[in-house]
Amino acid sequence: MNYSDINIALQEVPGEISISFTITGCNIKCDGCHSSYLWNKNNGSELTEELYIKTLSRYKNLASCILFMGGEWHEKELIKYLKLARTLNFTTCLYTGKEQVSQQILDQLTWIKTGPWIKELGGLDSPITNQQFKKVNSYNTLNHLFLKN
Repeated sequence: MNYSDINIALQEVPGEISISFTITGCNIKCDGCHSSYLWNKNNGSELTEELYIKTLSRYKNLASCILFMGGEWHEKELIKYLKLARTLNFTTCLYTGKEQVSQQILDQLTWIKTGPWIKELGGLDSPITNQQFKKVNSYNTLNHLFLKN
Protein backbone atom coordinates (compact mmCIF):
# COMPACT_ATOMS: atom_id res chain seq x y z
CA MET A 1 0.00 0.00 0.00
CA ASN A 2 1.48 3.32 -1.09
CA TYR A 3 0.72 6.74 0.30
CA SER A 4 1.05 10.09 -1.39
CA ASP A 5 0.86 12.36 1.64
CA ILE A 6 0.74 12.33 5.40
CA ASN A 7 -0.85 15.52 6.75
CA ILE A 8 -2.48 16.95 9.82
CA ALA A 9 -6.15 17.58 8.99
CA LEU A 10 -8.38 19.86 11.02
CA GLN A 11 -11.67 19.85 9.09
CA GLU A 12 -12.25 16.37 7.68
CA VAL A 13 -13.41 14.86 10.99
CA PRO A 14 -15.33 17.44 13.06
CA GLY A 15 -13.97 17.88 16.56
CA GLU A 16 -10.82 15.90 15.82
CA ILE A 17 -7.25 16.64 14.87
CA SER A 18 -6.46 13.90 12.37
CA ILE A 19 -3.32 12.35 10.99
CA SER A 20 -4.35 11.89 7.37
CA PHE A 21 -2.82 9.21 5.13
CA THR A 22 -3.65 9.72 1.44
CA ILE A 23 -3.45 6.31 -0.24
CA THR A 24 -2.68 5.79 -3.93
CA GLY A 25 -4.28 3.28 -6.27
CA CYS A 26 -7.85 4.56 -6.25
CA ASN A 27 -9.88 2.59 -8.77
CA ILE A 28 -13.07 4.65 -8.45
CA LYS A 29 -11.73 7.43 -10.72
CA CYS A 30 -14.49 9.97 -10.12
CA ASP A 31 -15.16 12.31 -13.05
CA GLY A 32 -13.62 15.68 -12.18
CA CYS A 33 -11.35 14.24 -9.48
CA HIS A 34 -8.91 16.88 -8.24
CA SER A 35 -6.39 14.18 -7.31
CA SER A 36 -6.20 11.93 -10.36
CA TYR A 37 -2.52 11.27 -9.60
CA LEU A 38 -3.87 9.05 -6.79
CA TRP A 39 -5.27 6.62 -9.35
CA ASN A 40 -1.81 5.17 -10.04
CA LYS A 41 -1.00 2.60 -7.34
CA ASN A 42 2.71 3.01 -8.06
CA ASN A 43 2.74 6.70 -7.14
CA GLY A 44 3.93 7.68 -3.69
CA SER A 45 5.93 5.63 -1.22
CA GLU A 46 5.24 2.41 0.62
CA LEU A 47 3.43 2.82 3.91
CA THR A 48 5.47 0.53 6.13
CA GLU A 49 4.44 -0.50 9.61
CA GLU A 50 7.62 1.15 10.92
CA LEU A 51 6.74 4.51 9.32
CA TYR A 52 3.12 4.24 10.43
CA ILE A 53 4.00 3.56 14.08
CA LYS A 54 6.65 6.30 14.04
CA THR A 55 4.10 8.80 12.66
CA LEU A 56 1.42 7.86 15.20
CA SER A 57 3.94 8.02 18.05
CA ARG A 58 5.19 11.43 16.92
CA TYR A 59 1.70 12.96 17.10
CA LYS A 60 0.28 10.81 19.94
CA ASN A 61 -0.44 13.73 22.28
CA LEU A 62 -1.40 16.18 19.53
CA ALA A 63 -3.76 14.29 17.22
CA SER A 64 -6.79 12.24 18.19
CA CYS A 65 -7.86 10.55 14.95
CA ILE A 66 -6.29 8.50 12.18
CA LEU A 67 -7.84 9.28 8.80
CA PHE A 68 -7.34 7.24 5.65
CA MET A 69 -8.17 9.03 2.43
CA GLY A 70 -8.86 5.85 0.47
CA GLY A 71 -7.13 2.53 0.90
CA GLU A 72 -10.15 0.24 1.13
CA TRP A 73 -8.80 -1.56 -1.96
CA HIS A 74 -5.98 -2.77 0.35
CA GLU A 75 -8.43 -4.27 2.81
CA LYS A 76 -6.07 -6.48 4.86
CA GLU A 77 -3.45 -3.76 5.25
CA LEU A 78 -6.01 -1.07 6.00
CA ILE A 79 -7.62 -3.21 8.70
CA LYS A 80 -4.20 -3.89 10.22
CA TYR A 81 -3.40 -0.16 10.39
CA LEU A 82 -6.84 0.76 11.74
CA LYS A 83 -6.55 -1.88 14.48
CA LEU A 84 -3.12 -0.57 15.39
CA ALA A 85 -4.48 2.98 15.65
CA ARG A 86 -7.27 1.83 17.94
CA THR A 87 -4.84 0.00 20.24
CA LEU A 88 -3.06 3.36 20.61
CA ASN A 89 -6.40 5.01 21.54
CA PHE A 90 -6.91 6.95 18.33
CA THR A 91 -10.34 7.27 16.77
CA THR A 92 -10.46 6.19 13.12
CA CYS A 93 -12.03 7.44 9.90
CA LEU A 94 -12.11 6.42 6.25
CA TYR A 95 -12.97 8.69 3.33
CA THR A 96 -14.07 6.53 0.42
CA GLY A 97 -15.72 7.20 -2.91
CA LYS A 98 -17.59 3.91 -2.58
CA GLU A 99 -21.14 3.70 -1.26
CA GLN A 100 -20.16 0.97 1.20
CA VAL A 101 -17.18 -1.01 2.45
CA SER A 102 -16.85 -4.42 4.05
CA GLN A 103 -18.09 -5.06 7.57
CA GLN A 104 -14.51 -5.97 8.55
CA ILE A 105 -13.40 -2.43 7.70
CA LEU A 106 -16.47 -0.86 9.35
CA ASP A 107 -15.68 -2.78 12.54
CA GLN A 108 -12.44 -0.78 12.85
CA LEU A 109 -13.90 2.68 12.14
CA THR A 110 -15.33 5.45 14.29
CA TRP A 111 -16.45 7.51 11.25
CA ILE A 112 -16.82 6.97 7.52
CA LYS A 113 -17.39 9.29 4.56
CA THR A 114 -18.94 7.48 1.61
CA GLY A 115 -19.93 8.41 -1.91
CA PRO A 116 -18.15 9.37 -5.12
CA TRP A 117 -17.36 12.97 -5.99
CA ILE A 118 -20.06 14.37 -8.28
CA LYS A 119 -19.20 17.93 -9.25
CA GLU A 120 -22.82 19.06 -9.65
CA LEU A 121 -23.68 17.86 -6.13
CA GLY A 122 -20.53 19.05 -4.34
CA GLY A 123 -18.83 17.71 -1.26
CA LEU A 124 -19.85 17.43 2.37
CA ASP A 125 -20.26 21.20 2.62
CA SER A 126 -23.09 21.12 0.04
CA PRO A 127 -26.70 20.62 1.14
CA ILE A 128 -27.37 18.54 -2.01
CA THR A 129 -24.30 16.29 -1.86
CA ASN A 130 -24.59 12.58 -2.48
CA GLN A 131 -21.77 11.97 0.02
CA GLN A 132 -22.49 10.88 3.59
CA PHE A 133 -20.41 11.39 6.73
CA LYS A 134 -21.52 8.94 9.41
CA LYS A 135 -20.65 7.86 12.90
CA VAL A 136 -20.28 4.11 12.44
CA ASN A 137 -21.59 2.81 15.77
CA SER A 138 -24.89 4.69 15.44
CA TYR A 139 -24.86 5.11 11.65
CA ASN A 140 -26.13 8.65 12.21
CA THR A 141 -25.47 10.97 9.26
CA LEU A 142 -23.51 14.01 10.42
CA ASN A 143 -23.36 16.04 7.19
CA HIS A 144 -24.87 19.02 9.01
CA LEU A 145 -21.52 19.48 10.78
CA PHE A 146 -19.96 20.50 7.44
CA LEU A 147 -22.61 23.02 6.36
CA LYS A 148 -21.94 26.71 6.80
CA ASN A 149 -24.79 28.66 8.36
